[in-house]
Amino acid sequence: MIAECFDAQFDPEFQDVLTFVDEDGARVSRSWQIPRTHEDLVARRRLIEYTTLKTAGTFGRPFDLAPLIAVGLVAHQGKFRQARQNPVFAGQNADFARNISTYINFGRRNNIIAAEVLADPQADRSADPGKSPGLLRVVRKEANGVRLRGAKSVASIAAQADEIIFSNLLKPNFPAEACVWAAIPVATEGLKLVCREQVSRPEADPYDHPLASRGEESDQLLIFDDVFVPNERLFNVGEPELLKLYGPVVLWVHWHILSRLWYKAELFIGAAQLVLEVLGTGHIPGVRSYMAELIAYAETLKAFVLAAENQAVMTEGGVLSPDVNLLTAGRLHSIENYPRIIHVLQELCGQGLVMRFQRAAFDNPDIGPLLDQFLPGRNMNARDKNRLMNFVWDLTTDSHAGRTELFENVNATPANFLRERLYAEYPREKVIGIARDLAGL
Repeated sequence: MIAECFDAQFDPEFQDVLTFVDEDGARVSRSWQIPRTHEDLVARRRLIEYTTLKTAGTFGRPFDLAPLIAVGLVAHQGKFRQARQNPVFAGQNADFARNISTYINFGRRNNIIAAEVLADPQADRSADPGKSPGLLRVVRKEANGVRLRGAKSVASIAAQADEIIFSNLLKPNFPAEACVWAAIPVATEGLKLVCREQVSRPEADPYDHPLASRGEESDQLLIFDDVFVPNERLFNVGEPELLKLYGPVVLWVHWHILSRLWYKAELFIGAAQLVLEVLGTGHIPGVRSYMAELIAYAETLKAFVLAAENQAVMTEGGVLSPDVNLLTAGRLHSIENYPRIIHVLQELCGQGLVMRFQRAAFDNPDIGPLLDQFLPGRNMNARDKNRLMNFVWDLTTDSHAGRTELFENVNATPANFLRERLYAEYPREKVIGIARDLAGL
């Protein structure tokens, strides 16, 4: 499925969605495009729409997401240029700002798939994070680079990628040797990828599992066993202040997440409307109320995305940045309501999700004709009605869908963290002044 996306770069129908002509006149991957204008943001979002519909929104980190980390680094490149390395790594021959420019050009020219990973392995959270055995850190400095040991978790799509972009999140009492931000090939010596249990069903008949049979994005635990990172692949080493930029750098990633959830919500509406038409339930007020919930959810996410783009500002690095507070509020709304939306879609299907049958049952000479007779839908035969229910099952209920629902919450950031971020970043000065004046204070 991923290969089909890259083949489509040569399809006239999708070429301008998946690629663009850069400032040097070369046609390159739009995944690595730096949005300088509002039109660039809209064009880049068309790519998000493409990857969302191609994967039915089940890839939380499709191939076009991680390159937005490089875009975020470019947006704040000046701070990386100004940063002085921690004395622990004094003399390390790494030009962080130059490395950022080199890397995004490398990704663009070579049309690569990158994976992005931040999370640490789950362990005892009551312990000092700086002493965790899994904490990724520099264990040795060499003339041409550094050696790393430790682990990173939830490296989605890493096993299907060419490159991995990784970082640590700054914590209290964080050691300087854990302040690292870099990118390396997946094929780097000493890097071990441990895959979680598979939840897709590649061996299944596409009739029985229309989505799960198409594959999934795999999630990996990355183990760095004395991994060498050359100087030209380092974006930070030893500088805590640069790790504080992670939030601003990943803003475009959050824009991608919210955009994908909007397009996925529209897919839910489409599937639900098909169910209503097949079951003939559109005349029931309660059913129409459910549909209105789906529509309101999708339209709300759409409003957040478009408003964030409309309120975009230019960064010091010349990159157009969607509004952070609108993105944070939108992501909060999305994950708080996502489980309800899944439940609504299941409710609309009724017993159809429970009483699903495989192609083998319909092909059985004794059973198939009876299924055809007893299970037709409105203006649809029983086989196609059953195929639709299989699709909704894969979208909402199968283990593949269960993994996706869990991932949406982690990927968009848990609600409590989003509330904290919204509280910390919302600009209050103007509205406080208005309230003071009106209150006569």
